[in-house]
Amino acid sequence: MVATAAVLSIGAGPVEAAPVSRTPAGGFEELLVPSSMGPIKVQVQWAARGGSSALYLLDGLRAPSDHSQWTTDTDALRQFAGDNVTLVFPVGGRSSFYTDWYRPSSTNGQNTTYKWETFLTRELPDFLAEYGVSRTNNGIVGVSMGGNAALTLAAHHRDQFRFAGSFSGFLNPTSPMWNHTMRAAMLDEGRFNIDDMWGPANDPAWSRNDVTVQAERLRDLPLYVTTGNGVPGPQDLPSGVGNTINGAAIEALAVITAGVFRDRVTALGIPARVDFTYGTHTWPYWQQSLTNARPMILDALHAH
Repeated sequence: MVATAAVLSIGAGPVEAAPVSRTPAGGFEELLVPSSMGPIKVQVQWAARGGSSALYLLDGLRAPSDHSQWTTDTDALRQFAGDNVTLVFPVGGRSSFYTDWYRPSSTNGQNTTYKWETFLTRELPDFLAEYGVSRTNNGIVGVSMGGNAALTLAAHHRDQFRFAGSFSGFLNPTSPMWNHTMRAAMLDEGRFNIDDMWGPANDPAWSRNDVTVQAERLRDLPLYVTTGNGVPGPQDLPSGVGNTINGAAIEALAVITAGVFRDRVTALGIPARVDFTYGTHTWPYWQQSLTNARPMILDALHAH
């Protein structure tokens, strides 16, 4: 059976879209994609010239339920407007780490089990294929929570992803420090219970979702990892003092895991671009990271 989508065009009501064999040439739309979690909104900017490649962009821990922050807090749409690659912005998934959970969170009344890996690597690519988007020529980048997820998804689904990037990601969750840090963060953002995600700290799911542990699976994949050093800069001024202090503290931890990841891939002889910059855990720096990654992405996907 061929799936159809309710497409919400900006400034218009829902319309029924028939499947097509070629990606629309340019334009921005919002799709409702069926999944085991229920319908998921996905914002897309179609490839400028109808190309089949796609770049998935993942949000951070506080992912909104109505839009991707990539579309409002960065200039990603403008950056790639003339490029022959479809931008794919999954909406939602706060505190999910874009992974398949064992069960619904037991501390906040969640009704459905997060199954984000299944969605991003099976349900969504199958759906987008109806619009001419390749299942196998994709890139993926993520910020913060989405950073480790982007690299982990690429590691376990090499048939789908040709590029992976992490911006201020938490790249070593099996570290005892990160187990506690993630637990506290997820309780703070929606009262999610980390034990319902990957089980206790010695559960194999933790190692499976630790990209530093899984680094060998990334061999021969173009990689871009970047993080700030936690020192505030001019781009932090609009965030306010409180947010800047929090962002500095989080980034100071993220830079540690980026160093651990760099040392791991270096020891394995796996090439990766790893940039350490000034700045904190906030969107203006991630916009710059996307700018830096863009040439690598276009080369990897042959999407110029």
